[in-house]
Amino acid sequence: MSSTNVSRMSRNLMLLVVILAALYLMLCVALFVFQRALIYYPQPRAVGTAASLLTLAVDDAQVQVCVRPHDGPNALIYFGGNAEDVSRNLPEFAQAFPDYALYLLHYRGYGGSSGSPSEEAIAHDALALFDKVYATHPHVAVVGRSLGSGVAIRLASQRPAARLVLITPYNSLEGLAARQFRWFPVKWLLKDKFESWRYAAHISVPTRLIAAEHDEVIPRSSTQLLFSHFAKGVATLQVIAGTGHNSISDSPDYLKALRDGL
Repeated sequence: MSSTNVSRMSRNLMLLVVILAALYLMLCVALFVFQRALIYYPQPRAVGTAASLLTLAVDDAQVQVCVRPHDGPNALIYFGGNAEDVSRNLPEFAQAFPDYALYLLHYRGYGGSSGSPSEEAIAHDALALFDKVYATHPHVAVVGRSLGSGVAIRLASQRPAARLVLITPYNSLEGLAARQFRWFPVKWLLKDKFESWRYAAHISVPTRLIAAEHDEVIPRSSTQLLFSHFAKGVATLQVIAGTGHNSISDSPDYLKALRDGL
């Protein structure tokens, strides 16, 4: 092979490397810019009238909360998944927890809440809601499902929750993203990491982790890893047989597990 051909092949190879590197960088930029569109899927509110809504004014947002008022010491605050309309839980929860006032938070951008969702915004709204509820209900149970489990555990590490229930919880969103996007530097790109493990060691109230046997979204290893970060004796882990990530609430054992956690 002539030196001219070798030189041409080298230039072509270098050009290919440059093109591939440019494409990779473009994908990284796109992932960074549009990442929240991959995390949050805002849903409209299907259930609730003006009488069953609380508007929480926080900074520059108006956050909607579905409520079922109830006098007495007990209240339950619920944080849903990333594509969940939490209002759909209201009728079932009202029946299952007759002695609790219910507060189901619609994240910013969800269910009529203004603003855009982010980890810090949701965490801020969660604190504001807890403080409002705690002023009239000294026994507040905090419940979070899927994405909301990260919201709930962070809140419970910062406020005097009486009970904590985490449904299909994860160790960190960063870990889940790194598993899904293996070829990208997720650690450096991800803004909302939801590092639940950081808060687990600070939890001292009775905590129940509820996992789906066949969870196709959150690996059991992620839930087990989170469980290992709690102090000994604080948390228990229950696996609901025959269920998946989205079907867990269809099981007759689901509400029973929630009640047992309260």
